[in-house]
Amino acid sequence: MEKPTIIWKGSPNFSSPKGYKILAIVDHIMSGTLAGTDSWFANPASKVSSHFGVGKNGEIHQYVNLENPAWANGGVNNPSWTLLIPGVNPNYYTASIEHEGNSWDVMPEAQYQATLALHRWLIETLSIPVTRDNIIGHYRIDSINKANCPGTGFPWERLFDDLQGGNDVLNVAVLLFTKDDYWAGTDVAGKNGNCAIFVRSSDHSVPAEAMSAKQLIVVGGPTTKHPNEVLLSGNDKYATAAAVAKYLG
Repeated sequence: MEKPTIIWKGSPNFSSPKGYKILAIVDHIMSGTLAGTDSWFANPASKVSSHFGVGKNGEIHQYVNLENPAWANGGVNNPSWTLLIPGVNPNYYTASIEHEGNSWDVMPEAQYQATLALHRWLIETLSIPVTRDNIIGHYRIDSINKANCPGTGFPWERLFDDLQGGNDVLNVAVLLFTKDDYWAGTDVAGKNGNCAIFVRSSDHSVPAEAMSAKQLIVVGGPTTKHPNEVLLSGNDKYATAAAVAKYLG
């Protein structure tokens, strides 16, 4: 995948790496201009940044290296994102993209094509699965203060259609019984090319995207009755850990 043209701007606002793999791309709206965001992210007093910004004219600016956590996704407030790691700042395992404009704006074509190219490059570079839990809006992390980020103007359906290339069937997916199975699940996903990871909801139902995968690897919990299921579960967490270790070889 060819890297799109990216203009380095730089920001002093970032953290040192903490050893987490980037699991997701988080999309934002600037509620302002690209130039204004450039200035704000360059100011240490703002204490905020993202990895990238995409202008309405199609320009892509970069503020923070992907190796470093940016400061865009740290506030967790009534989240709906199933891949949140308990007790860990989401900045440590997400990449962030800001978009010029307001939450109600219809995205111009030049901006859409630029963010599409950026998403495609990040997906390949970071091995991000194309699912609605791996490419999310900021509102999935903070549904109270960021309920309109990136807003009604963000072209979610078109973006997923283009990223999936008309094929929304995953070859392999990993399903976790709870978030406590996260570390075992990431090891299993890593063995399968960093495939998509899903978490059962509070009522233990299975996400439809997981059930539609060609193969479903279940870590912890009971069978899903998926036709091509690999069940890595035991009577307790120790037995589950043993099943996962045996699978990993």
